[in-house]
This record gives sequence, structure tokens and C-alpha cells, in this order.
Amino acid sequence: MSGIPTFAVAPSFMGLSRFDRSADYALAGIPLDIGVTNRTGARSGPAAVRAASRMLTDGDHPHFWTDPTRLDLADIGDFTIALGDLSESYRLIEAQAEGLNHLLAIGGEHGITLPLLRALRRKVGAPLGLVHFDAHVDTWPDNFGQVYGHGSPFYHAIEEGLVDPRRMIQIGIRSPVQREVWDWTIGKGVTILSAQDVHATGPAAVAERVRQVIGTGPAYFSYDVDCLDPAFAPGTGTPEFAGILPWQSQAILRNLTGIGFVGMDVVEVAPAYDVSEITSLAAATVIWDYLGLVGSQKA
Repeated sequence: MSGIPTFAVAPSFMGLSRFDRSADYALAGIPLDIGVTNRTGARSGPAAVRAASRMLTDGDHPHFWTDPTRLDLADIGDFTIALGDLSESYRLIEAQAEGLNHLLAIGGEHGITLPLLRALRRKVGAPLGLVHFDAHVDTWPDNFGQVYGHGSPFYHAIEEGLVDPRRMIQIGIRSPVQREVWDWTIGKGVTILSAQDVHATGPAAVAERVRQVIGTGPAYFSYDVDCLDPAFAPGTGTPEFAGILPWQSQAILRNLTGIGFVGMDVVEVAPAYDVSEITSLAAATVIWDYLGLVGSQKA
């Protein structure tokens, strides 16, 4: 061990000292949770994930053998949102995502993914593939009468042509869901792997299935921490019983080599319900693994 002890690391992600938007990889917090349907608190997620990331500063990544902080990487702070106004917040998020080279977003609720995909779809010029870890399909057409919210981002993303549902895979799904919502999602061409599917087949098979579905085109990575079993991620707003395990999640992500990721988010960390930072650390580690993956491929 050398350098700054972990307890004294700066409060940016992994203690980053670069903050400008021109970096190859830009990390931003999006403290939005006014579209949640259960427990609030994900607005505090960005600060908690940054704090927990200090545990990842003590050396190289032991799988990819890279130091993510040596990438052209900046922590650009938190996006501005419109207090109490979901549609205006989405507009602001989309505008602030414009012009960034490769955004890594810390939520906030899962609704933030929709405006991020809107901005990225224009940049890429074609519908994106999507790797989506979650307990919920998030393809409800509305949230208890509200058009937008954290249960609907991928319904709108499919309907707006932001993603290609035939290149979309959801991993860890297990929540209650209306049959018509499930049938609509499958009918659009989305591949769904339940938590039980992950347990039964193992991470290597899941990673191979992801590569088959996504193919070689540009893709987005969206990770809701409630994909994890709540024993390992209690700090979230909508926990669901019998989720995937952290080692399974990590093994899948680390094996997603060869996929052309162009952006990502980690969402739904609600630290008020967390225990000893374990959910925040899980989210920070997902970002760290993702940086190791894309960094190793770039190298």
C-alpha cells in the first residue's frame, strides 16, 4: 500500500482530480428520485457511491490489470434537475448529457436512463443494444397513472426507437409483473433471464448469451442494484426477494468482452436503507469493473 490512505481520499469518484467534460470518460451523478413508486432516497445515491469508491483506490484491478484512474477519466459532478418536475428534469438531463464522449452515470432512480438514451441515440445515429441488470422489467407503460417514472424507462425507450429490443437482454428479473406487460416485452423481442436462470446456468453461460443477443453494434449498460439479492444490497428503494449474488453479477460483467459499450449507468442506490455501505460499495464496484472492461478493450 502507498499514497493516500482510503479514509482520506478526496470525495470525488475514486478521488479523481479531473473535473472537465472533455474527458474520454465522464462520470456524473444524477440525484433524481421523484418518479419512484416505493421507498424514496435514491437522490442520495451519487454521494454515497462516490464515498464508497474510496475502497477501490488501493491498486490495480486484479482481473483486467488496469488502473481505471489512469484512463482519460473525469468526475464532472452532479447534473442539475428541476425540483418536483419529472419531465423538465428529463429534459435537463438529456441536455447535460449532450457532447460527452462516454458517460458513466450514478443515479438516482432508473428513470434517468430514458433521457440518457435519448441523447445517446442521437449521437450514435441508430438504436442501441441494451444490457440491463434489474429485478424489474421496467417496461410498464405508466407508473400508477404517471406517464414517466422508474418503472417505465424501457417501455418508452422501445417505443421511441432508442433501443433495438431484439438486441436487449434483461438479467435478474423476478418481481411481480402483469402478464400483459411480460407478453408485450417478450413480443417486442426482448430476452429475459430471471434470477433463477442465472443461478441455474451460471455466469459464463449468461455472458455468452449476452454476447449472442447484443452482437457487435453499439450498446448501453444499465445496472439497477436491486438485481442483487437484498441480503447483499439492502440499500435500495424496491428490493425483491431471491436475487442474483454479487459474485455472479461481477463474473458476468467481467466476461462481457467484445461488446461495444458506449455508455452506462448504475441506479437505485438508496443509502438510508443500506448497511455498512455494502450497497454503495456494490454500485461503485460495478463502475470500477466496467471501467476495467472498457479500459482493457481500449488498450
